[in-house]
Amino acid sequence: MAEPQSDGERRKQISVRGLEGVGDVADVRREFNRHLHFTLVKDRNVATPRDYYFALAHVVRDHLVGRWIRTQQHYYEKDPKRIYYLSLEFYMGRTLQNTMVNLGLQSACDEAIYQLGLDLEELEEIEEDAGLGNGGLGRLAACFLDSMATLGLAAYGYGIRYEFGIFNQKIVDGWQVEEADDWLRYGNPWEKARPEYMLPVHFYGRVDYTPEGVKWVDTQVVLAMPYDTPVPGYRNNTVNTMRLWSAKAPNDFNLQEFNVGDYIEAVLDRNLAENISRVLYPNDNFFEGKELRLKQEYFVVAATLQDIIRRFKSSKFGCRDPVRTCFETFPDKVAIQLNDTHPALAIPELMRILVDVEKVDWDKAWEITKRTCAYTNHTVLPEALERWPVPMFEKLLPRHLEIIYALNQRHLDHVAAIYPGDNERLRRMSVIEEGACKRINMANLCVIGSHAVNGVARIHSDIVKSSVFKDFHELEPEKFQNKTNGITPRRWLLLCNPGLADIIAEQIGEDFITDLSQLKKLLDFVDNETFIRDVAKVKQENKLKFSAYLEEKYKVKINPSSMFDVQVKRIHEYKRQLLNCLHAITLYNRIRSNPSQSFVPRTIMIGGKAAPGYHMAKMIIKLITSIGDVVNNDPYVGDKLKVIFLENYRVSLAEKAIPAADLSQQISTAGTEASGTGNMKFMLNGALTIGTMDGANVEMAEEAGEENLFIFGMRVEEVEALNRSGYNAREYYRRLPELRQAIDQISSGFFSPQEPACFKEVVNMLMSNDRFKVFADYEDYIKCQGRVDQLFLDPREWTRKVIRNIACSGKFSSDRTITEYARDIWGVEPSTVPMPPPDLPQE
Repeated sequence: MAEPQSDGERRKQISVRGLEGVGDVADVRREFNRHLHFTLVKDRNVATPRDYYFALAHVVRDHLVGRWIRTQQHYYEKDPKRIYYLSLEFYMGRTLQNTMVNLGLQSACDEAIYQLGLDLEELEEIEEDAGLGNGGLGRLAACFLDSMATLGLAAYGYGIRYEFGIFNQKIVDGWQVEEADDWLRYGNPWEKARPEYMLPVHFYGRVDYTPEGVKWVDTQVVLAMPYDTPVPGYRNNTVNTMRLWSAKAPNDFNLQEFNVGDYIEAVLDRNLAENISRVLYPNDNFFEGKELRLKQEYFVVAATLQDIIRRFKSSKFGCRDPVRTCFETFPDKVAIQLNDTHPALAIPELMRILVDVEKVDWDKAWEITKRTCAYTNHTVLPEALERWPVPMFEKLLPRHLEIIYALNQRHLDHVAAIYPGDNERLRRMSVIEEGACKRINMANLCVIGSHAVNGVARIHSDIVKSSVFKDFHELEPEKFQNKTNGITPRRWLLLCNPGLADIIAEQIGEDFITDLSQLKKLLDFVDNETFIRDVAKVKQENKLKFSAYLEEKYKVKINPSSMFDVQVKRIHEYKRQLLNCLHAITLYNRIRSNPSQSFVPRTIMIGGKAAPGYHMAKMIIKLITSIGDVVNNDPYVGDKLKVIFLENYRVSLAEKAIPAADLSQQISTAGTEASGTGNMKFMLNGALTIGTMDGANVEMAEEAGEENLFIFGMRVEEVEALNRSGYNAREYYRRLPELRQAIDQISSGFFSPQEPACFKEVVNMLMSNDRFKVFADYEDYIKCQGRVDQLFLDPREWTRKVIRNIACSGKFSSDRTITEYARDIWGVEPSTVPMPPPDLPQE
């Protein structure tokens, strides 16, 4: 453990924790020592840093448990409509600090840990990230859970407890190397196994038609074991539940398949069943049609629906006897939100349960299903849409295939009645795609099986209506909505940027933490010299802290007064990290050709993971690191330019990088990024955005004023026009000398002298096969970066724009997003009334 900081240093660092909470320092110390005593094994009397972390985690968890039980009892007594958020990904990050913030315990814990001669930040760093997601979709789900609890909604997150989350990224000789993320190796103090709620999930088998009805028989059974994680709201005593399923083989699994002599082999084969929850598929915006992935999708849906129906039937706390037997009121008590198409099988599974098991009439079952389910679309990229081959589906889920065929037939009959003779429309709207291999279009299934379909930013929702689901929108326009994404201000301001949260609270009070629209009050301080100075000072402190981290990790000397220019997100051609690379090379060439000229110093940081099978994304990482090797070691450049690849980008690294950023790069081709949420985190934390009019950038520019962002590039209509007329990259290459020089350098091996042909494929793609039109936006991007430089030379004016951006970021709270979901889709009303604390009797 490091030496404790001086009292003055520590006080300055934790001033925001003066947003006072409930903890008592002496109690925390006493509980910590008690937990530490019981944590240590008898033959080991020296505590390790991990022992300290676990002791503190258990202290904090103790404060959760009473509230958790009280919350769940309250839901059973009041019997509200419950929200079930189904997602194959929950990218939670770390839990300790978030829980302390939400319970108001951070001050007490910090003081108690300090008095014990330990450092709270060092203990927080020991916790593994729960990386059960790939990027935006999984992190959004985590923000939504925080907001649902903060808004007092009776909500549950349901997903898979992956043994191995998103891989750890190592950079070796400039290349990405994947390492398994064994995040559970030391145990997870935040989860509680619930074996009493273990449920069977069926696969394979065949369909039997009997006088009593249709039966799915001869199936293979896998058990779903639930692990519950508490999700605390902010200072309201509400603690909701995230329930993640883990696959377990039943005790007789495969034993009957083997003769007596093969007992050992049969027991070893249990892995086949348990592999279902072994590992998260590491693809972002790309569909991989593997049987194991389909198994994961059905596994989470089948277990969750059994749980939902059990809870619907028995509404008394601790009672498992059915109280309700009629399903008429099911949609009045249950809302199921499908986070993208991954949990789409909830639709045929709910139909199967209602029709085959509960003996509900088909038409009534279909009405119940549609009124219960709602679908969020997260992407317009065709390669991301799930299309399952019928033969694979039929083998794994034969009854569900029959149900989908029957649903599709009724749907097509309805369409044909409205548009007689329009066979092309029927083909486009069918859930079953004809072809050499028939496929099930899961997005179409979600649309027909839901009462509400939403995109995640206004421009994205418009594209969904006018393009992706145009035919469906014409048929049922009332079904389609927009719900612009948001982020939780608890993690993405209070937790990661306490200095900024503190100076905001000094000016406008603390209410902004649960009502981010209050940040508008900061518009009164845009010209306040003291506030301008305070905001600039907080940013500089964050930059100094992050510089120290980078220097220790990468052994590169960072100029903390340089512009911190950051692009962090998954590596994908559509996100155009290559455009950023071309700007870095252009800057480098300008410095080289004019070393005596004054330049605005920049530290360009790019971070993100490439899907292991995505070759071009891995080449992009290699190019970024190769540019960095040349630029960072060129004595002519000095500290005017540095290019850093941020290795193993994840939630806990985002919490360090985002508060330190000056410039946020959001440069996808217009019409490709559904929303983005990183853009919102940077805006809230005082970075200015350089971006295209894509995703939520459009609404950010609307809120803050386009003149307060750096907007460049083609709009959606111009991209579409260029698609129609034909995009010719070579025209730009011939016309723009700086672009030609950069491409020639990449092509000739200037950045890869040991392997001159290393980036041939990247250059070929850019010149001949670039779907995302990097060259078309290059010229405007470079000009726009010139405007960024000009403004950065005027720190006061820069900071005024920063304040304006922070003041106008209130719309992008996930509290606002969830309030809209609650009112417009789920039919429930958020509550600001806190739950009584566990030590007080309920009214």
